[in-house]
Amino acid sequence: MDYTLLAVVVLVAAVALGASANDRRVNRLERRLARMELKLDAIAGHLGVAAAEAAQPQLADLPEVRKYLMEGKKIQAIKAYRESTGAGLKDAKDAVERML
Repeated sequence: MDYTLLAVVVLVAAVALGASANDRRVNRLERRLARMELKLDAIAGHLGVAAAEAAQPQLADLPEVRKYLMEGKKIQAIKAYRESTGAGLKDAKDAVERML
């Protein structure tokens, strides 16, 4: 009976670790995709091709970023911007500073 309980605990732990690794992988891929979309929009703008959507998200589209900015929490706003858009640190910092 003790071995069964141990096996169940080990199985649950393995599933939890696998799910956590998958979440991190998906988040990384989402950030990469967002960066690629921004780059493609910039290229399209440079070539004079109309993009279907704006290259930079607006503050109205990012309620969490707006909330942090209203509270004067610039670092948290930058983190929220990065999580929402997948932008790099410098791009997120520049974008948040433009929103101030």
